[in-house]
Parts: sequence; C-alpha cells; structure tokens
Amino acid sequence: MSEAKLQRQARAVAALWRLLAGRRLGTLWCLARLAGPLVHRFSRREREVTEINLAEVFPERDAAERRRLARASLTHSTATMLELGFAWMAPPERVEASILAVHGRELLDEARASGQGVIVLAPHFGNWEVLNFWLSGHFPFTAMYEPPKISDLDPVIRGGRERMGASLVPTNPRGVAALLKALKRAEAVGILPDQEPDWGSGVFAPFYGRLAYTATLLPKLVARTQARVVTGVALRVPGRGFAIHFLPADARVHDPDEAIAAAGVNASVEAAIALEPAQYQWEYKRYRKVIEEQQGHPDHGSFRLY
Repeated sequence: MSEAKLQRQARAVAALWRLLAGRRLGTLWCLARLAGPLVHRFSRREREVTEINLAEVFPERDAAERRRLARASLTHSTATMLELGFAWMAPPERVEASILAVHGRELLDEARASGQGVIVLAPHFGNWEVLNFWLSGHFPFTAMYEPPKISDLDPVIRGGRERMGASLVPTNPRGVAALLKALKRAEAVGILPDQEPDWGSGVFAPFYGRLAYTATLLPKLVARTQARVVTGVALRVPGRGFAIHFLPADARVHDPDEAIAAAGVNASVEAAIALEPAQYQWEYKRYRKVIEEQQGHPDHGSFRLY
C-alpha cells in the first residue's frame, strides 16, 4: 500500500475515533449490538477461533450455549473497538464519570504503602483502555507499547494512552529495563498476560487445563523486584459505563520456577474471566504454539482450524 493511501487511511480512522468519542456510551453499545452479530456471521477467522477456544475451555456447556457466548463475546469485542475514541479522546471528566465503581483498590494502596512496586496483570477483558486511563490518572504508571502498523496513527494512539500521565516504553530490552526501574521506584506497571509470546520468551503452562505458551516477562519482573501482582480489569456495564475490579493474583505468580509462575498468571486470567466470560477477547489463538509443537501428530482435535 502506498504511503499516501496509508496516510488517508490513518486520517479516516482518526476522524472516526473523534466522531465516536462524542457519542454516549449507550449509543456505542447499541451500535455494538447491531454490528456484533454481523462480525460473528461474516468474520470467519474471529468466529472460528472464538468458537474453538470456547469449546476447549467450556466443554461442559452445550453447543448452543457456546454459540450464544461466542456471539456475546464478539459483541463486546466490537464495543471495545467502538469505545477506543471515547477512552483516548473524550474529555477526561467524561471518561472518569463513566467509571461507576472501583473494587479492590486497597490491594494497590497496600502494596504501594509497603514500598513495593505493583504489577497490574491486565487481560484483554472488558475495556483495558479505560483501565489504563484510570491507572495512569491515579498512580505513576508505565506500560509497554508497540506502535501500530499504520505509523501515522502512532501519535493519536500514543497521545490517547499517555494523556493522563502514563509512560509508554517499547516492547524490547530497553522497555523491560524501564519497567524494572519503575518497579524499583515502587510504581505501578501494566502487563498484558494473554498474548502469545515469540519462541524463547515463554513456557508452556495450563490455561483452562490445556497447555498454552505463556510469556515469562511477569515472573522475571517479580523475581528481580519482589513486586506485588494484582489483576485488573474494567468490566463493561453495557450502555452505562465500567466497573473496575482489582483482584488478588494467584499466589503462584511469585514462585521462582517460571513454569509454576506462568501457571499462576494463567489462573489469574481465568479468575478475571469468571467475572463475565463474554467480556474476554476469545479471538486470541492461545493454543497455537502447542499445535506447532504437535505438528505431525494425529491428536490435534478441533484445533486443526487454527
């Protein structure tokens, strides 16, 4: 794609975000409810991966119930995309007013009062951009950031994520060093724990009873800093706003064995998902690396679609 075409595309996307930023959350949720079933019907990749994952993690549910959950999940994922402009560009007082409750804040306060850094384990659940907004407005907060493929959108996204004071660092060794420094200053950092890492950057650990290749960045940071780990999500209250929940992380995240710690990370993600499974972004291929390991074996089961 030519540079001029990419620039036009970036301007159109940014204009759409600005337009959506001015809409009420109730309007955005209505749009998501209209578009979500279309995403489920016509976006084959998202539908198949979501349904495959749900079949693996909820085998006790019947097929009709899982299909309903898949449609609901894709509706919530659509809502998150529609809410990006709101989280990044709406007046801060509007975004703050949309946060209807904050549960478990004492977990963060206790960790900071003890002089320890805090790692907020933030799965792709609800609206994680609203969680970033709240965290960066209340604590010194650092998070990793990978620039978008359309480079002209970088200042828009970066500006939205940094506007409340967040410090964004690159997804490379320099960024990891910045996270370590922030934790040693007893500050908060955010880690997205459910994206599949590159080979060599993770271990296999159970996720809903099935092995998934899981990043070891969080266990490494804990080992180096003795930071406290808290799970954080911004659960959507459809059409009204968000309820932020901070939950104790599984105790295993502090284990010196990275495989055990990674199992604790995944268990912490599961505990967050339990708040409302439809709000988790099931479109991630969490089990892909296992399949790559199993190539040539006959027991891939339903994951052949991956």
